[in-house]
Amino acid sequence: MAPSGFVTHAVRVVVPASSANLGPGFDAMGLALGIHDEITAMITDDQGIRIHVEGEGVGEVPTDETHLVAQAMNLGFATMNKIPAGYVINCRNAIPHGRGLGSSAAAIIGGLAVARELVEGGSELLPDTELLNIALSMEGHPDNVSASLYGGFTVSWLESPAVAGSVSIKLHPDVIPIVAVPPNPLATSMARDVLDGQVLRSDATHNVARAGLLVHAMSANPEFLFPATADALHQDARAHIYPETTALIALLRAQNIAAVVSGAGPAVLMLIDKSQPAQLEVLAGLLPADWTSVAVPVDQEGVRRVEIPG
Repeated sequence: MAPSGFVTHAVRVVVPASSANLGPGFDAMGLALGIHDEITAMITDDQGIRIHVEGEGVGEVPTDETHLVAQAMNLGFATMNKIPAGYVINCRNAIPHGRGLGSSAAAIIGGLAVARELVEGGSELLPDTELLNIALSMEGHPDNVSASLYGGFTVSWLESPAVAGSVSIKLHPDVIPIVAVPPNPLATSMARDVLDGQVLRSDATHNVARAGLLVHAMSANPEFLFPATADALHQDARAHIYPETTALIALLRAQNIAAVVSGAGPAVLMLIDKSQPAQLEVLAGLLPADWTSVAVPVDQEGVRRVEIPG
């Protein structure tokens, strides 16, 4: 039996993967993808946390209070001033870890969302705007967490180091995301550490223009996806840490395919214009044999509660 203030049954949320940056939109643009982690949790009278993990990360992620989902849940409970004696979590993971597909952002958003669902009146105690800022404090940048929270194509910004804003922009139906995932992971911290703290004004100007064009291409005219995804701030600086990714993007862009590093990499995101089917034929001969490629739908809903069968 759950203590007062908490729901008495298990709850389940699903949370989508995300691709961030999309080329020029560094730390600002995100796209929610139809690959999902599923978190089921229940409050208990017993002290402590019990965690079970299935799928991605089994044997690699911790199964105690240092697990990222548990950390997020504890922050959510503290924000709502509702601290349970204990709880159990089951994480069924499908989002690849360490590939640039927002697995940490999904864990954070999923943990906060499931904590909110476990508290009576949680939606009033922890609205999306506050949930986003807690996620920002854990993730450090708002692009992936905004996409996992709200779904679809998001543009995010910082009002201050601790306060983020985010808007969702309707995606043009002809935009088809395809993700190519390499067999080996890369730590996001490594990818961020190689970036210089200063950039050239010409590079900043380049990215401002292309980011503006990308909003137009994603929402109104996919014909501009290729020029809109050109980056001058982060991809070249990281090129040496994932040479296969860099080589693949060069091959794809030589064929006028809008290919970018997905987040911090090393996965590659391709944004295909449905009205140009020839692009799909070109892809087949360019992708490495040991990489996994899949056309994924855009998740338009973001994190949400789902019913538990039975």
